[in-house]
Amino acid sequence: MKAFIAAVLAVFIGVLAPFGGSAIAADLAAGAQVFASNCAACHIGGNNAVMAQKTLKVDALEQYLDGYGAEHDINAIVKQVTYGKNAMAAFGSRLSEDEIANVAAYVQDQSDKGW
Repeated sequence: MKAFIAAVLAVFIGVLAPFGGSAIAADLAAGAQVFASNCAACHIGGNNAVMAQKTLKVDALEQYLDGYGAEHDINAIVKQVTYGKNAMAAFGSRLSEDEIANVAAYVQDQSDKGW
């Protein structure tokens, strides 16, 4: 019975994996490393050392991050990291697309968990 359930789960994951969003494909451990090296100075623990109200917590992302909204569109985080805005530096020329995708997924994951 256990083998049957494992086989069904493997097929289920194999069928649905190609349709997953970038947050699923991203490497959260790698994103944590990118965050620690590039973001933590201003955003340690999901806070914001420059503009206190604009944290990386769910309610602040929904309120202040263009395009994030109630749907929690990870592309809004990717855009912010890539191009920056106001006091936020642009990292598009310093980080690879994979690094940006990974750190965006990490930020979203941590935000969903409440930092």
